[in-house]
Amino acid sequence: MTDTKNEPSGPDLVKGVSLSRIADGAMLLGHAHNEPVLLARRGVELFAIGAICTHYGAPLADGLLVGDTVRCPWHHACFSLRTGATLRPPALDPVSCWNVEQRDGSVYVGEKLARAEPQRIPLKEDKPHAVIILGAGAAGNEAAETLRREGYGGRITMLSADASVPCDRPNLSKGFLAGTAPAESNSLRSRAFYIDHDIDLKLNAPVASLDAKSRHVQLADGSRHGYDALLLATGAEPIKLDVPGATLGHVHYLRTLADSRALVAKALTSHRAVVIGASFIGLEVAASLRARNVDVHVVAPDAVPMEKILGADVGNFIRKLHEQHGVTFHLGTTAVSIDAQSCLGFLMGNGVHGDSSCPSRDVEKNG
Repeated sequence: MTDTKNEPSGPDLVKGVSLSRIADGAMLLGHAHNEPVLLARRGVELFAIGAICTHYGAPLADGLLVGDTVRCPWHHACFSLRTGATLRPPALDPVSCWNVEQRDGSVYVGEKLARAEPQRIPLKEDKPHAVIILGAGAAGNEAAETLRREGYGGRITMLSADASVPCDRPNLSKGFLAGTAPAESNSLRSRAFYIDHDIDLKLNAPVASLDAKSRHVQLADGSRHGYDALLLATGAEPIKLDVPGATLGHVHYLRTLADSRALVAKALTSHRAVVIGASFIGLEVAASLRARNVDVHVVAPDAVPMEKILGADVGNFIRKLHEQHGVTFHLGTTAVSIDAQSCLGFLMGNGVHGDSSCPSRDVEKNG
């Protein structure tokens, strides 16, 4: 029996396809030189680019053509049809491009085009010579990469309070926490990438003060860093619980890679968990912990999960979907205390309640 799992889809574009198969403003999925290729037509122009989004591997054939760009159907990353360059995050890497020829009413895809490396533009006196980026999440990382991609030749310093290189935060509550994605998939870039692109990434570097008048930042260790331009890309912190027991060791928050690693370690030895909050991150955590066979209870003040964002119908559908996978919901409910045995007291209506089955439970607070 032949394994067709990895066989390319669509026509062999090297052998050519009839031009009539590609309407103006349409795309055709095929392959060339054993790689999936997307053939796109805009008026009289034809383009051939890589068919897979470089972010999470979405099929670009299911995306949208907008001008001379194609947009990913999953997370709306945007790529240039002309160069394959990333024009909009979350994708970091470009897609490949191939030469396209028309002959006798047919279209042929030729050799892969060499990717042009960005050239550093000499700095002018009226331009900033040193840029500091506070924060090393997706926004800070994209800003640093865009500066280099656009030819900025000055000094770039990224200051991060985290211990790890910039990571893919959405994965921390999904694949990595569920055990379906390896640890190395969390990093947006390797440490070597920042060295190669002359981006000074400083980890474990929380900022203590900012002096906008003299244009410098001071770190918690006392060191100072001057700048000509400053970008604040610190992101948001999870809302902290303000109830008795909220600072106990078995109460976890999720934002950093270290937070997710702590949750993974605890999930391996826990039987039950309480997730406080029923929005995107909270429900992602609930699903991920269920994938590890942890008994999950979700506590949230809303009557319907994510009703304010998605409406009651979709919210109820999401609740039923999670319930089908074993998640228990305590909605219209507010946590009022946590004790040392991991018991959670919660406010429902006018009474304070507890859960007698909670001694083996951990509490996770989503942001």
